[in-house]
Amino acid sequence: MIDVQVNALVKSFEVGSNVLDGLSFTVNSGERVGILGQNGCGKTTLFRIMVGELYPDEGTVTTAPGKRVGLISQIPVYPEDWTTEDVLRDAHRRLYAIGRRIDELTQQMEEDQSPALLREYDRLSDDYRRLGGYSMETDRNRVANGLQIPAAMRSQLFSSLSGGEKTRVNLARLILEDTDILLLDEPTNHLDLRATEWLEDYLLHFKGTVLTISHDRYFLDRVVERCVEISEGKAEFYSGNYSFYVQERQRRFEEKLKQYEKDQAKIEQLTRAAEQMHLWAFMGNDKLHKRAFSMEKRIEKLQQSEKPTERKKLSVKFKQREFNGDEVLVTEGLSKAFGEKRLFSDLSLTVTGGERIALIGDNGTGKSTLIKLIMQQETPDAGYLYLGPAVRSAYLPQIVTFSSDSRSALDTMLYDCRCQPQEARDRLAAFGFRGEDVLTPVGALSGGERSRLRLCMLMGGDVNFLILDEPTNHLDIASREWMEDALSDYEQTLLFVSHDRYFIEKFATRIWALDRGEITDYRGGYADYAAWRERQAVFTQIEKAAPKKKKEEKPRTPNHDRQIARVEREIGRLEEKLAGLEALAEEHATDYQKLMEIEAQKEELNQALLLQYERWEELNG
Repeated sequence: MIDVQVNALVKSFEVGSNVLDGLSFTVNSGERVGILGQNGCGKTTLFRIMVGELYPDEGTVTTAPGKRVGLISQIPVYPEDWTTEDVLRDAHRRLYAIGRRIDELTQQMEEDQSPALLREYDRLSDDYRRLGGYSMETDRNRVANGLQIPAAMRSQLFSSLSGGEKTRVNLARLILEDTDILLLDEPTNHLDLRATEWLEDYLLHFKGTVLTISHDRYFLDRVVERCVEISEGKAEFYSGNYSFYVQERQRRFEEKLKQYEKDQAKIEQLTRAAEQMHLWAFMGNDKLHKRAFSMEKRIEKLQQSEKPTERKKLSVKFKQREFNGDEVLVTEGLSKAFGEKRLFSDLSLTVTGGERIALIGDNGTGKSTLIKLIMQQETPDAGYLYLGPAVRSAYLPQIVTFSSDSRSALDTMLYDCRCQPQEARDRLAAFGFRGEDVLTPVGALSGGERSRLRLCMLMGGDVNFLILDEPTNHLDIASREWMEDALSDYEQTLLFVSHDRYFIEKFATRIWALDRGEITDYRGGYADYAAWRERQAVFTQIEKAAPKKKKEEKPRTPNHDRQIARVEREIGRLEEKLAGLEALAEEHATDYQKLMEIEAQKEELNQALLLQYERWEELNG
C-alpha cells in the first residue's frame, strides 16, 4: 500500500529557477526513507509542501486516506501558560476527551440504563483501552526519559525552553501521538548520543512510515532502508542505506564518466570520418555529403551529453610540528564544579603523541568544560593539568568567532595570520573559498563556512595537538566531508568532542566516555567501544538476575584458582584475536567480501568471549 505519492512536483522561489522541477516518487507503508541532497536542493521545501505549509506551483502530493502526518521541525504555537507537561499531555487529547465522556456516561447510567447509553459506553471503553488510555502516564515517562526531558523541564513553561529543547519536546509529542507518517527534519541535531540511540531504536520498531532528512550518516545507516536524492529538482533512487548510497553513487558516476569518454572518442572518430567524406565528395562523389551530414547530426547528439563532475577533495595539509617527548597531556586529580553541580572529580589521564581521542558523553556532563580547562580558559577547583613543553596546540571551538565580523575572509586571514595576500588566497582556495567568496564578511558566513575558515587559519601554524569541540555540529554532509578531508592527513595528537558517530569511528583510536563525573578510558574505536558497552550491559543484567541468597563461602582450592587463571588467559587470548581482526578489517577496508568474512569471525569470537565471561562469573560467584 502506498502511503505517500509525490507526482511531478514543481516549486520555485525565483523566476526561472525551480527548486523542485518535476520531482516524483512513492513511499510504501512502513518504509523508512532518507531524503538526501545538497543544501538548498529543496528537501525542507518538500516536507513543508507535504504538511500543507507551502503550496506547489505544479504537481501533487498525496497521502493515504486517514493517515496522520507529523513534521518534527514544525513546532506548533501553544498557549503562553502551557508547560512542557501540557504539551506532552496534548498528544493524548483524544484519549482525555474519551475519558471525560466515559465519566459523563457513568454518571448518566446511574439513572438511565438505556441500550443506547450502554452501547456508547461499551464502544468508548473499548476505544480507550485499544488506544492506550491505561498506559498514557507510563508512555509519557518512557518517551520523556528516552529523549532526556527531565522532570524539571516538564514543569517549565514551554515558551521558556531553548530551540533545541522545544524540538526535543515536539519530537516526544509526535511519538506519543502515534503519528502514521513521520517527517523528520534533522531529528538528531539537538540530541546527544544516548538520546539519538533511543530514537534509532524507537524508529527501528516503529510500524508507521518514516521520511527523514539528516546529516547524521551513522543515523541514516542504522535507520533508513532506501534513499531518495534530490538533484537538480528531480529524484535519484538508491535501494539501500547511506553507505550503499555512497558506493552506488560513485559507481554511477564512474559509469557516466566512462560513457562520456566513450562518446568523446566516438565524436573524434566521426568528426575525422565526416571531414574525409566531405573531402571525397568535392572530388566528384556528391552522395558522400549526405553521409557526412548524417554523421554530423550524430556528433551533435553526442555533444549534448555533459561531462559528469564530482566534488573535489581538499588538497590541503596541516603544517605539523613533529612531537618529540613522552607526554602531550597529563591530568592528576582534576576536579571542576559550578556551584552545587559537580561536573567531574579526581580525573587522572595521560595522553601520548599521535593518539586520537574522542571525548563523548551526554549533554551537560562537562565535556566542553574539560576542553576549556586543557586550553587554560577555565581554572580547575582541584588537581593539576600539564602540557608537555614541545606541545603546540590549536583549538576549534563549538561556536566560532572572529576578531571582527565586518572583515572579509581575506582580510581576516591577513590580519590574524600575518600572511602575504597570495598565500592567504591560496590557503582560502584550498578550503573552498574562491573568487568573490573571499570578500564575504565573516559575519555573513554559515556555521560550516566559519568552521572551515577557522580550520584554514589553524593549518598555517606548527600544530602537534589539535583540539576540536563539536567540529561537525550543524554541518551538512558535504561540509562534514570537507572537514574529514582536511583532517585525514593530520598525524599528530587529536582530541575532539563529538556526537557524530561516523566521524568518531573514522578518527578515534581511544574513547573517553564522560558520565556522572567519571571517565571510562577505552582504547579502541567507537564500534569496539559500543560492542564492549553492550557486553557490560549484559554482565550487569546477569549480576542483577543472580540470586541474592548469601552462600557459604567455601575455601578456594588450588584447582579452583587454576580454573580462574585458565579462563582469564582465554579471555585475554580472545580479546587479542578481536583486536587483530580489527586491524585486519582496516587493512581490507575496500574489500567487501573480506570484510564480511572478518565480521563473521568477530561475531563468533564475541559469542565465545561472552561464554568465558559467564564462566568467570560462575567461578568467582
